[in-house]
Amino acid sequence: MSDPELEKILREKVRSIKEMSKKVEQEGPLTLTFNNFYDIINSEKPVIIDFWAEWCAPCMTMLPVFEKLAKKYDGKMVFGRLNVDENGEISNRYQVFSIPTFIIFVKGKPVDIVVGAVGERNLEKTITKHVE
Repeated sequence: MSDPELEKILREKVRSIKEMSKKVEQEGPLTLTFNNFYDIINSEKPVIIDFWAEWCAPCMTMLPVFEKLAKKYDGKMVFGRLNVDENGEISNRYQVFSIPTFIIFVKGKPVDIVVGAVGERNLEKTITKHVE
């Protein structure tokens, strides 16, 4: 593969990530899967991922909080949700052993973590450390 081909692929990938970020801003938290997880965490904006499961009562308690914060920080941070039962490889990679777990990524790297149903104030306190 030549350098121009690589540059074209890279430009297309960057465009795709920007489009996904816009979609998240318009629609609230994005449903993440193995197919889009790594693209999303490499967003230009900070990203917070809610690692959750359907059977998890504390996860369901935090869902309206997460959705509210997604609206409040729309355009400043990307919000996504990853079902750990359907994406075990990713949750294992990031050592998610308790849920809900919220991991903040900056340029693809985990920079902060919150574990448990901590409530709106505590989750927002962590979010504000990473938004401009």
